[in-house]
Amino acid sequence: METKELERVVIRFTGDSGDGMQLTGGEFAKAAAEAGNDISTFPDFPAEIRAPAGSLFGVSGFQLHFSSSEIYTPGDAPDVLVCMNPAALKTNLKDLVDGGTLIVNSGAFIEANLKKAGYTENPLEGTGLQKYKVHSVDINHLTNTALDGSELTTKEKGRAKNFFALGLVFWMYGRETEAEIRRIYAQFAKKPGYGEANVKVFKAGYHYGETAEVFQTVYKVPAATFAPGLYRNITGNEAIALGLVVGAELAGKKLFYSGYPITPASSILHSLAKYKNFGTLTFQAEDEIAAIGAAIGAAYGGAIAVTASSGPGIALKGEAIGLGVMTELPLVIINVQRGGPSTGLPTKTEQSDLAQAVYGRNGESPIPVIAAKSPGDTFYCAVEAVKIATRYMCPVMLLSDGYIANGSEPWPLPDIAAIPRFDITHRTDPDGYFVYQRDPETLAREWVIPGTPGLEHRIGGIEKDALTGNISYAPENHEKQTHVRQAKIDRIAQEFGELDLYGETSGDVLVIGWGGTFGSLRQATQVLQRQGKKVTHVHLRWLSPLEPKLASVIRNFKHVMCAELNLGQLRQMIRAQYLIDVVGLNKVQGLPFMVREVTAAVDNLLSNVKASS
Repeated sequence: METKELERVVIRFTGDSGDGMQLTGGEFAKAAAEAGNDISTFPDFPAEIRAPAGSLFGVSGFQLHFSSSEIYTPGDAPDVLVCMNPAALKTNLKDLVDGGTLIVNSGAFIEANLKKAGYTENPLEGTGLQKYKVHSVDINHLTNTALDGSELTTKEKGRAKNFFALGLVFWMYGRETEAEIRRIYAQFAKKPGYGEANVKVFKAGYHYGETAEVFQTVYKVPAATFAPGLYRNITGNEAIALGLVVGAELAGKKLFYSGYPITPASSILHSLAKYKNFGTLTFQAEDEIAAIGAAIGAAYGGAIAVTASSGPGIALKGEAIGLGVMTELPLVIINVQRGGPSTGLPTKTEQSDLAQAVYGRNGESPIPVIAAKSPGDTFYCAVEAVKIATRYMCPVMLLSDGYIANGSEPWPLPDIAAIPRFDITHRTDPDGYFVYQRDPETLAREWVIPGTPGLEHRIGGIEKDALTGNISYAPENHEKQTHVRQAKIDRIAQEFGELDLYGETSGDVLVIGWGGTFGSLRQATQVLQRQGKKVTHVHLRWLSPLEPKLASVIRNFKHVMCAELNLGQLRQMIRAQYLIDVVGLNKVQGLPFMVREVTAAVDNLLSNVKASS
């Protein structure tokens, strides 16, 4: 048996939505992390909850990139493609690299499934797969054989076939099985019969790779070198939940979260519900409007108040967000973006809610907008959002997306003691109190707990006097309050750190990005710089107000490219702010950028400029 060492591998597990591909990919990701590899994952869910079995639009996938060196993305294309049925092969084969390894569950390639996938003949019997290393394995039959004599029903036995695929890939990449077997037993602790069956099938897959003559090579991906510390694998939504809990603790307050189930934000509520021991209170509301109404009430009562949704839910929350602006209450609003408009692509990623976040309310109602760049970064963005909301007494929008929310990466556990506290004090002295008397540094009004003796006050959606808080329709007062609310948001820029700049401060091309495009843009920039090209990548965390230090850099480049998963929303903002031409790199396919798409766009820009000169 030959052993071959590789620097990095991209594997994609694909199958029907009921084939357990997310579980399979997740388990292999855990094994890769335990082996010390750097990892990046991309789960790809079908858009319909119960898509017909075997249909093309019911295919579910999980892509994992694991490496012995630092990586930023789940990979452009898989080196190994595991297909559990014909539909998975039909929809994913185009992405497999030439010469890549294709593992196919031949037991699922029956006439009915072939017809659902649009095949007129069995692709495993033709010549169309000759450029790949094809391993046709009857996983259905081998799973049933492994469970011969089991008391499970035929349907229950079939559900274990994903563990056969997992065991086979474990063998291919020399992964130890003991930890995975313990995880399987733990996962099915309440149904030990299922646990025992899945372990048997997992072992069968592993030993099949060991004994089948077609598998002659075991591949090894050495451990990556990480900075010393304790790491865990984390998804974006898990990290947001932890960041909110820590943010509330750093503020010395209780956390209240209210939300309504919506893909891909729902798991934030699921995660936060586990932290009751920290005093976190979670509330599943009857709808989106009730969710933000409850959050505003909690903020009025003195809690760290948070609500989350995706684009359609944020639209429903819009009026109440305006109320938060008018009452100047601290509130964190999380938008885990997905493809739109309307229901759009519920399980796919996009960055098309930026204009909604910055402008999507009636009247002049500015709010700060912060965008996370990776799963682990959402933790720090959540802490920052809590800090800004309470320091400046305003709603804060935190933008994530489906790619970040469901993707995972190794995350070094932070030293919480090293994060500066921002303890909150509520005014209790009634002497000289005015509702809209403002802090000279932040322009924030004071946060008073309702019922504090002598500090009774009214806040609401009608314009208030700029000092007393009494209702005012005076034209000059309204204009003054409008300017002050904008000036308060503008002052948040004094909290910003250094620009996330990778490369020189001048050159030929400046690539601007935000949010979940970070990995693709950063890795593409590395590739271009190694080719000797004068390309720099800047990634923006704050989108409202725009990071002011961008002004000192953006004019130092011959060309500026803004890459985003929409039709150019940030590009329009930058053009308006700086009055310069900005080239757009845009994609709205429900998928993240590939590294090669970015490098090709920059090369094309440079080539066109050279040809015209």
